[in-house]
Amino acid sequence: MTCEELIAPLTAVLFAAGEPQTVERLTEIFDCGQDMMKAALVRLERKLESEDSGLILQSLAGGYRLATRQEYYHYVEKLNQLKPKKLSAALMETLAIIAFRQPVTRQEIEAIRGVSADNAVGRLLEMELIKEAGRKDVIGHPILFRTTENFLATFGLEDLSCLPELPELQLPPEQGEDFVQLSLLNDEVNN
Repeated sequence: MTCEELIAPLTAVLFAAGEPQTVERLTEIFDCGQDMMKAALVRLERKLESEDSGLILQSLAGGYRLATRQEYYHYVEKLNQLKPKKLSAALMETLAIIAFRQPVTRQEIEAIRGVSADNAVGRLLEMELIKEAGRKDVIGHPILFRTTENFLATFGLEDLSCLPELPELQLPPEQGEDFVQLSLLNDEVNN
């Protein structure tokens, strides 16, 4: 393999590795001499520069890796924001309530969950999965929350109509019809 023929597979290996690779490790992978590998690395660096590529070859920690040019970092950062986020059970519960009942107030979320929603709502706002959607026209004018475009992208939904149907509510016998009537009355009072 010539030095020029090494450039494409070398690029692929450095891209896939993600972390710096030493010249010694690269020569093992490609079964070539260190001089040839060093020459291929120099040519790869020049090629990336001459093509005005979004990537650069970085020499660090005793090895080489591909990295994003600093001027394009803000695009890469946006990409990372769209990655699925790991959500705790409390965040998923809160997000589900907002998704299926939107727009909904923090008090309504807390009435359904039975616990404070301050932390969960704050975290979901930070993650840009929900946003404020105005104020409810009741005493105190509480803030309404709804899901965002980021929510749709994160969960791979085209729009809210793609949300699955909610299963039928199965109440324990001790809660029965009186519980449902109290819940409906509570909803009427809150609305």
